[in-house]
Amino acid sequence: MRAAVLHETGQDKLEVLDDVEAVGFGPGKVRLRIRATGLCHSDLSAMNGVLPQPAPFVPGHEGAGEVIDVGDGVTGLSAGDRVLVCWLPACGVCPSCKRGQTHLCLAGFMNAGTPNFKRPGGDVFGFAGTGTFTEEVVVGADCAVPIPDDVPFEIAALIGCGVTTGLGAAINTAQVEAGSSVAVIGCGGVGISAIQGARVQGAAQIVAVDPVASRREAALRFGATEAVSPDAFADAKARITAGEGFDYVFEVVGKSVTARTAYENTRRGGTLCIVGAGAMDDNFQVNMFELFFDEKRILPSMYGGGDVLRSYERAIALWRAGRIDLESMITHRVRLDGINDALDQMRTGESLRTCIEL
Repeated sequence: MRAAVLHETGQDKLEVLDDVEAVGFGPGKVRLRIRATGLCHSDLSAMNGVLPQPAPFVPGHEGAGEVIDVGDGVTGLSAGDRVLVCWLPACGVCPSCKRGQTHLCLAGFMNAGTPNFKRPGGDVFGFAGTGTFTEEVVVGADCAVPIPDDVPFEIAALIGCGVTTGLGAAINTAQVEAGSSVAVIGCGGVGISAIQGARVQGAAQIVAVDPVASRREAALRFGATEAVSPDAFADAKARITAGEGFDYVFEVVGKSVTARTAYENTRRGGTLCIVGAGAMDDNFQVNMFELFFDEKRILPSMYGGGDVLRSYERAIALWRAGRIDLESMITHRVRLDGINDALDQMRTGESLRTCIEL
């Protein structure tokens, strides 16, 4: 079986191998044939060590495909079913799940410490307990979510992470109000999804902030009313909000410096929504006086901040209705052998989302 493997954390290239075997099939598990998978910035973050992940590992967590086989005790799934991969399934019994905060369930993270694959040289892990840069993968049955027949695999893959994260940040976490002003810092796939979420919610002004010109141009096509480089952000704040700051600012980069910029461009009493996944040693600082005096809401958003199954359904409904554009988010398509070119395109900001077709 072919899969793309990172041998050591910190390496910037993946090796596509044909001696990888998916392991762990048994009761409660399903074997999937991956048909399409998106390249998400979190994959890069795991490769360079920003996000913790045992190595060697197969990156990828934004995938869709078909069920090959189901283990004992699995209900609701059969061979041939079309599914998307949910990398953060809810266990239903932990305190977070019982409170209705299923996106905070830790059961999925526990899967990251169990190898999903093996090679002649030893065990290989799957990123976030999945690992979708591969032809086949074994996951828990709750990681395989059935999708309707009219949803293409590449669209379902995007919904499995980036789209759900960005839309959910605007709709679930920040609950953007109609007529409000919004700024989104970082306009990759997740940032573009946040822009689309703010548009769906009825925001009046949506300013996209990104250093890459092609991403700024793309943001305008997806609903931003204006797109500026970071050095023009202060001017946009002055022009659009009379210097007061935006009602909502989304940080979709995952760095303390951009989070601080986002805080400073949020109006007093406004909402700063942290969407980017950053490093454990990168500390965001706010002094106690401004925290009290400005009364800005600082809302982190994990995987869209809501029930992911409901969020998947909502994304599909909005896509069917033409309220969000998912097809145009896929700017590049490659086969597995082209994965390293796709990684370079993401690093430079050339791509919004690359679909890896298997």
